[in-house]
Amino acid sequence: MEKVVIIGTGPAGLTAAIYTARANLKPVVIEGMQPGGQLTTTTDVENFPGFPEGMDGTTLVMKMREQAERFGARFIRGEVTGADFSGKVLKLTLDEGQVLESSTLIIASGARAKYIGIESEEKLMGRGVSACATCDGALYRDVPVAVVGGGDTAMEEALFLTRFASKVSLIHRRNEFRASKIMADRVTTHPKIEIHWDTVVDEVLDVSRNEVTGLRLKNVKTGALTEIPVMAMFAAIGHEPNTRPFKGLLTMNEAGYLVTNHTLTNVAGVFAAGDVQDPHYRQAITAAGTGCMAALEAERYLGSLGG
Repeated sequence: MEKVVIIGTGPAGLTAAIYTARANLKPVVIEGMQPGGQLTTTTDVENFPGFPEGMDGTTLVMKMREQAERFGARFIRGEVTGADFSGKVLKLTLDEGQVLESSTLIIASGARAKYIGIESEEKLMGRGVSACATCDGALYRDVPVAVVGGGDTAMEEALFLTRFASKVSLIHRRNEFRASKIMADRVTTHPKIEIHWDTVVDEVLDVSRNEVTGLRLKNVKTGALTEIPVMAMFAAIGHEPNTRPFKGLLTMNEAGYLVTNHTLTNVAGVFAAGDVQDPHYRQAITAAGTGCMAALEAERYLGSLGG
């Protein structure tokens, strides 16, 4: 039986692995289908402390992983498909039938950004297509960009991007926003923001440059197609936490995020860190911070068991 099992290899999971490995707890880290999580889709990370020149997301994640391995963390590939928290021993079932048993569990499985779902969008992920203005907005100074969405997140992203972009095109499939009135008013009155009502993205254009150069838009009422020049498209249509295997076992909010007290869930010995329990900040540095917290809490819990 393991002392610590960690689900996820983003900043939260890897930070938890570093801390628990240094505590000689020999953690087992489960890598999912996207090792490194959302950070690997970010081309340039310029706001993570300690790297003044910036670094691409994949390299940053790999350095974290190497650090965890240096202290003895073990990595296995697999997807968690089920869990049993009914006894003192925590049990996880992986997609190939393997069952892991552990005294503690740190869930750092992250969240998936929702995208439009068209082929050209996927092709240009990390090359102008993003779901995080806070992460990538500063890369697009003095050029036009676009935001897709109509809720408060889309309003926040659009307003944030006005600090950098020459123009922000806000694309919404309806003729009114779902956002709060105060946020919608700020957007509709901002001189840098142009709103495209009743409109969806039909195609992300790259003009053979392998990076976003524009969007083809479609009016949902008339079917009319238009093109606008932008250097980036930010999807702001929500996130989905990777918590499906734990439904009915752990307390979640209405959107499926794990509810925690610091990093403690409602089950003794089960902790959560990173975007899986954070619908607000979704930053690499905040995820790493909660990964540290979860590791320290797991170490204390094991100490209370005499483990």
